[in-house]
Amino acid sequence: MGAYLGSRSLPGAVVIGADYRGLAVVRSLGRRGIPVWVVRDGDDTLAWRSRYTTGRSDLGGATEGARAAGLVDLASAHGLEGWTLFPTSNRSARLVALNQAALAERFSFTTPPWSTMRVAYDKRVLVNFAERLGVDQPRTWVAETAADAAQMPDRYPVCVKPAISQVTSTKAWRADSPGELQERFAYAATLVDPSELLIQELVRGGGDMQLAYGALCEDGEPLAWIVARRARQLPADFGRASTFVETVDEPEVRAVAERVLRDLRFTGLVEVEFKRDADTGVLKLLDINPRVWGWHSLGQRAGVDFPYLARCLALGESVPASQAEIGVRWSRLTTDVPTSLKEIVAGRLDAGAYLRSWRGPRVAAVFARDDPWPGVAEVPMLVGIVGRRMVRSWRSAGDAPVPRERELWPDAPDGPAPVAGGWVQDADDL
Repeated sequence: MGAYLGSRSLPGAVVIGADYRGLAVVRSLGRRGIPVWVVRDGDDTLAWRSRYTTGRSDLGGATEGARAAGLVDLASAHGLEGWTLFPTSNRSARLVALNQAALAERFSFTTPPWSTMRVAYDKRVLVNFAERLGVDQPRTWVAETAADAAQMPDRYPVCVKPAISQVTSTKAWRADSPGELQERFAYAATLVDPSELLIQELVRGGGDMQLAYGALCEDGEPLAWIVARRARQLPADFGRASTFVETVDEPEVRAVAERVLRDLRFTGLVEVEFKRDADTGVLKLLDINPRVWGWHSLGQRAGVDFPYLARCLALGESVPASQAEIGVRWSRLTTDVPTSLKEIVAGRLDAGAYLRSWRGPRVAAVFARDDPWPGVAEVPMLVGIVGRRMVRSWRSAGDAPVPRERELWPDAPDGPAPVAGGWVQDADDL
């Protein structure tokens, strides 16, 4: 455990998670002279290696209650009372949301309470919410058995996905026929209770149809916002991590997202993801991420510094006015290059278009000239994470199904599906 080195008179931030999302928060605040303590929650160490990190520790505890108590103890032991919490994953955002009463004695927040968080946490709740609000979304079905599942969709492709984020290490399994759907559902049901599986249409279209709205809101009203096209992602079908993103002007995306957030009376940082159906042109709601999201550092380059603005709001300070520049680009080189090469070889990405995407103002997800060590450490770190995941997958083959409310959400036994092409590589830790 490291020691706090900054001025105790200046409230800092506690970032839960040391991956590239946490790294972007550290740099945003650290460059402004704001102290940042990084609590590692997983294998990543990128944010730990930043020159702007002033304190380091691990998030221990066998239960969520113990983990929340650990955060309280951390504040008491190192004088972090009054600091702002920045969870960077669904797991840590859920931890903070469910324990806000206890944590509020020491910290201020950038994420909402559980009453709001649950809409994003459980996709079944999100589907019902969008239907009530009249927001377009992918068609979704719930089945009790694999045989029932195969009878439901009247159009393919579809996917089978857990309703609860991060219950399995695979985000979804694609099916292109009733037979494949039956096999995919049966396999997924060995990992997750069938009542917690969704069957959802795959919205047609490529990266140019993947859009997102990022914002800092107070009681549903946006104080700062940005609209972006998530042009490339990993994996290509069910992206758990964007690899190339650019700011765009899409008024409909903003209008629909703000309608959603106003209804939720959302306060904090949030990303709302959409995809425009290539066949119909209809914009469909895919997901809500109630925390800092993967590409949020694009905002810093485009003129909307979300972590700094969120800290201002959490501390009751005025939020400076800001506006995002159009045409600014963000990429994560270590994942975008292999993803793009694979798509070029498959004929789904034009090589010329890929090269042109490197033009114009841009920001790297990890490398920074003023903070080079995280970039230097990224490649061997990724190799280590992939290797550990492979070993866990081999060792866990044949384990029991996964209960939904498992306290720590460890990786599920999630090997390849029995039909070729059904496996989707998990990129959440990358």
